[in-house]
Amino acid sequence: MNNTIAAFLLGVPFVLLLGLYMLAVFLSNRRHRRWPFYRSILWGIGTSFAILSVAGPLAERAHVDFTAHMLGHLFLGMLAPLLMALAAPMTLLLRTLPVKTARRLTKLLRSKPLRILSDPITATILNIGGLWLLYTTDLYMLMHHSLLLYVFIHIHVFLAGYLFTISMLYFDPTPHRHSYLYRGIVLVIALAVHGILSKYIYANPPAGVAADQAQAGGKLMYYGGDMIDVVIIFLLCLHWYQAARPRKRAGQVTWQNR
Repeated sequence: MNNTIAAFLLGVPFVLLLGLYMLAVFLSNRRHRRWPFYRSILWGIGTSFAILSVAGPLAERAHVDFTAHMLGHLFLGMLAPLLMALAAPMTLLLRTLPVKTARRLTKLLRSKPLRILSDPITATILNIGGLWLLYTTDLYMLMHHSLLLYVFIHIHVFLAGYLFTISMLYFDPTPHRHSYLYRGIVLVIALAVHGILSKYIYANPPAGVAADQAQAGGKLMYYGGDMIDVVIIFLLCLHWYQAARPRKRAGQVTWQNR
């Protein structure tokens, strides 16, 4: 497999996403109030982590070092999706598009297929289930010998990670909303299954991976994943608290201003 071609095919889309986001910010600022600068920063950092995971020294090292591969997995499948979701790209897109086009996109977002796809359970199966398939079969070894398979798996890891993140946290318009309790339960199950997989990798190295590298990679997946998961848990609980907090009405006396 040609590593240079793989890096190009995987890196260019993220460079384009970065450029398109900045173009959308420019166009949006001309017609609306200024887009929050911190969201642009989050998008830039998120796409940078994605690019780092598929192109450059880390990506090159990941072909022969399972620990480097796992670090790239954390960047591509967890950290980059979280940062990019925080940047609210769909909100920016709807602000930028012409009204008729934005309405068509909104109609598409309300469709039944996207309702099924954005369900937290579906997103969890695609995300965590895909990882189980990758690391408990010969798929991990095979992808290093097939350019098409290598590119497909990395695209899946990112898209599944992003879908999982936006199914748990709502920063963009989400027609098919699920309760906090439902999302919380699915999230706890997903984190448990992810943790079990990391322990499985520690004890049962994937095909073609040395035991010591599998142990190091399993630890990185477990503890590194936990660090990102803590942020997701915090944000979900924060949104839940804000939604459940009593609203103070005009003229109403509350315990806060007695």
